[in-house]
Amino acid sequence: MRNLSEIRTEIDSIDEQIIELFKKRMDCAKEVGNYKKANNIPVLNQARENEILDAIEERGGEYGSYARLLYSNIMELSRALQHNIVGSGADIKEVISNVETEIPKTDVKVGYQGIKGANGHEATIRLFPDAEAHCYKSFGDVFDAVDKGEITFGVLPVENSNAGSVSAVYDLILKHRFYIVGALDLPIDYCLGGLKQAEFSDIEKVWSHPQSLSQCADYIAKNNFDSTPCSNTAIAARDVAKEKRLNVAAICSYKAAEEYGLKVLDNHLQDNDKNTTRFIVISKKLFITPDSNKISLCFSLPHVTGSLYGLLCRFNSLGLNLTKIESRPRPSSDEGFEYLFYLDFSGNVSSKEVTDLIAQLSAEMPEFSFLGNYCEYSK
Repeated sequence: MRNLSEIRTEIDSIDEQIIELFKKRMDCAKEVGNYKKANNIPVLNQARENEILDAIEERGGEYGSYARLLYSNIMELSRALQHNIVGSGADIKEVISNVETEIPKTDVKVGYQGIKGANGHEATIRLFPDAEAHCYKSFGDVFDAVDKGEITFGVLPVENSNAGSVSAVYDLILKHRFYIVGALDLPIDYCLGGLKQAEFSDIEKVWSHPQSLSQCADYIAKNNFDSTPCSNTAIAARDVAKEKRLNVAAICSYKAAEEYGLKVLDNHLQDNDKNTTRFIVISKKLFITPDSNKISLCFSLPHVTGSLYGLLCRFNSLGLNLTKIESRPRPSSDEGFEYLFYLDFSGNVSSKEVTDLIAQLSAEMPEFSFLGNYCEYSK
C-alpha cells in the first residue's frame, strides 16, 4: 500500500492535467457562445446536455454518478459563460442600470396590515417615520392598495425567528411580483394585556395572531391558557378592551396594550428572547439604494432532474451566500403540483458578476422575476 504522501503527489499531478483540460474546454465553450450569438441560437440545449450526461455516467463505471455530477457543474459554468457572450437578460440589466437610488420617505403613503399598535404599525413608523400610515384588514388588502396606487409602499411581515415564514405573504409576493425595496428585522416583545380590574390569576384565555400564539406556545402551555386566533395582535388587544371579559387577555405589544387601555399582567412572553420578525417594503416601482445588501428573486424550475442543484451551483461558483429559499406549491391541471421558488441572497447589483448571474437565470428559469436589491436593517 502506498503512503498518503505518495498518493497526494499523484493527485496533484492529475489535478494539474485536469485544470489545463478544463481551461481548454471552457475555451471551446466560449467559441460555442460566439457561434450561438452570431447565429441567434439559444444557449440552453437540454436534449444535448442530457445525452452527454447519460454517456458520461455510463463511461464512469463505478464512479458514474459522481462523473455525472462533475459534468453537470461544468455544463452549468459553460452555460454561464455563453450567456454572458450572447448578452442574455439585457432587459433586466437595462432596468437595473436606470433605477432610482433614493427611496422617498416624506409625502408618501405607506400601508400595513392591522391597526395602530400592531407590529406592522411599529415597523412602518420605524421605516417611514414621516410618512402617512394607513392600516388594512388583510395582507392581500395591502398588496391591492399598492397595486391601485392608494399607497406608495406596503410593509409586511415575511418571517419570524421562532415561528418561521408567513406563507400567506410569500404567496402574495409570488402572485403580484412587486419589487421589494427595503427590509427591517424588528425585535418582538410581547406582554399579557388584560382589563384594568383583572389580575393574572383571573386569566383563562388568550387572544392573539396565530404567529404570536406560536411564538408564545411554551408560555401558553405552561399556564394552561386556552388560545383563540385573531387577525392581528393589536386587534386582539382592542377586542379584549371592548369585550370586557375578566378572564380574557391579549398577547400583544406594549404599545398595543397602552393604546387600548389594557393593564400589563405579565412581561416578555415570547419563548425565544431573541424573537425577531422580518418585515419587507413592497413597491410597484424599483428603488436600489447604494447600501443595498440583499437580493430577492422568484422563479419556477424546469422539469429536469438536478435543476435546483444546478441553480445552487451558479451561486456557489461565485461565492454568494444564499440566505433563504422558500418553495410554494402551485396547483396545475397538467402536472398535479408545480412549485414556485422565492430566493434571497447577499449581494449588490453594482457587482458585474451578480448582475450577470441575474441575467443568466432570467434566460433559463421559467416565470423568472427580479424582485429587488435592498438594504436589510436591524433595529
